[in-house]
Amino acid sequence: MSLYKKRHFLLVGFMSGLLIFALLLSAIVGGTSALDMNSRFDRYVEELFRQEVSANTITLHYTVKDPESYGIQNPPVSCGYAGTDSALICASAENALASLHQFKRNKLSDYNKLTYDILEHSYTSSLEMGPYLLYEEPLTPLTGTQAQLPILLSEYRFYNTDDIDTYLKLLTTIPDYFQSILTFEKAKSSAGLFMASYVADDIITECQTFATMKNNYLYATFDSKIDALNLPAVTSEDYKKQNRDAVLNYVLPAYTSLSDGLQNLRDTGNNKRGLCYLPDGKKYYELSVKGQTGSARTIPQLQKLAQRQIQSDLLTMQKLLNNSSFHKNSEAHSGSVQGTTPGAASDLFKGHGTEFSSDDPVNILNTLQDKISGSFPEPPKVSFEIKYVQEAMEEYLSPAFYMIPPIDNSGENVIYINPGHISDDLTLFTTLAHEGYPGHLYQTVYYSATKHPPIRDLLSFGGYTEGWATYCEMLSYYYSPLSHDMATLLQHNASVILGLYALADMGIHYDGWTLAETVAFFRTYGITNEKTIEDIFDLIVADPGNYLKYYIGYVEFLELKKLAIKTWGDDFTQNQFHQCILDTGPAPFEILQKQIKNAY
Repeated sequence: MSLYKKRHFLLVGFMSGLLIFALLLSAIVGGTSALDMNSRFDRYVEELFRQEVSANTITLHYTVKDPESYGIQNPPVSCGYAGTDSALICASAENALASLHQFKRNKLSDYNKLTYDILEHSYTSSLEMGPYLLYEEPLTPLTGTQAQLPILLSEYRFYNTDDIDTYLKLLTTIPDYFQSILTFEKAKSSAGLFMASYVADDIITECQTFATMKNNYLYATFDSKIDALNLPAVTSEDYKKQNRDAVLNYVLPAYTSLSDGLQNLRDTGNNKRGLCYLPDGKKYYELSVKGQTGSARTIPQLQKLAQRQIQSDLLTMQKLLNNSSFHKNSEAHSGSVQGTTPGAASDLFKGHGTEFSSDDPVNILNTLQDKISGSFPEPPKVSFEIKYVQEAMEEYLSPAFYMIPPIDNSGENVIYINPGHISDDLTLFTTLAHEGYPGHLYQTVYYSATKHPPIRDLLSFGGYTEGWATYCEMLSYYYSPLSHDMATLLQHNASVILGLYALADMGIHYDGWTLAETVAFFRTYGITNEKTIEDIFDLIVADPGNYLKYYIGYVEFLELKKLAIKTWGDDFTQNQFHQCILDTGPAPFEILQKQIKNAY
């Protein structure tokens, strides 16, 4: 299971976790005919994209390879900032909605109506979340800015020397950016909303580790990118020296300063449990889950949805375990799968030590591409590269993550693997399905090839992107070398585990579960290792709703498939269902439901 936040533009310019659009009223002045309305809406979203993508340098560079082709010239170099003015966010969102509503939706084409609806959803979400700005947290284990920024810097591509100059200047802005985050954390502290001390300790240690590591990878990755450009030797050495100086004098001190600042705030965090123990924490959690998952269901409805799915999974597993032929088949299969024959119920939730004939990531991704043929639309032909997390940072990063390429250069893709979190071949196989085919990489390059306004590439719908990848991860068990029965058992087992994490997330943050209550909950499902449960509890407290993007998104896709089967009848095929989802692109599930209903 990957926990890495993929939408890079939110990592470094964060303001309430969502885009706030400052709209230009001049874009909506003109005639009222349908032709005029669509033409002006097209201009509106084009200008909106130019404005938002230029908000900070990393957003711009990771979104477009050639900014000038989008009418963007000489943008300022900046990492962005972490604002603390919730009133400004609310005012911006209100203005955004008012401007959008000046377009008559019924005069827009179906193509533009989809964009209109998605923008309206984003603006409304921003407006709802605005008052709770200080409940947001840019510094979280695994997915926080402090963890992701080094990866974004190391993967910052140099297409020409202008990119190098911009990058070097960008490094000098990191201290100011981190200072804005520290200012934000001080505001949280003053409001009684600072993180728990044990979470702060983890972030502090992570910052210190990065700031003091020997042979920091920001040196080596920069040097290799410079060498690849074949510049004159003198020029190359000069650039390398500038980078060493910038990392040493700006980047590393910024991490040290952030660590020191958090240390000073460490003991001001009064709440070591769920969000519901904070004054408006329960309301914030409801809105946050709605925004993160894209599901319109209430928390109680989501809890019932998860419980139904878990019971369905457990029933399927129990039927298999009661089938004598399953045990015979699993014993016959034991030559290629080790340790998978289940014993006591609690053993189902332990690692399985699965070994396959090939553990080469490239071979696995190629195999997955072959396996999905026929069930998924044909994707564009692209290249991909496998990279590995530096050993010193394995503890602080997710099992794997996919780097989203620029929208005008989707042919080059990178997947990072964290060897410290990959326990066996089956984990590697399903993780690569999540990050690669038919997960994130496939969905990203497929959508990139469809016709859509680029503003939609800046909108984050975690329930769609992570739900899709988790849905694909679950399917991948049946693409693996496992027997069908074994694949069925382990897939439903994985679904149950993720579902339990999701229920724990809602239990801790919405119902107020204590650690003892969380331990008791997991024990009812045969999970008894208290240290493991405590680690889960701490991670959920530190990053509310993170598990829900994956699990609720996944289950909502299962619900969409049921809807498609019911609505389309004999016209339903796996390929058509997947194509409808992929053609629509990232969106809230309410909109995806409409697309399913209107497809036939």
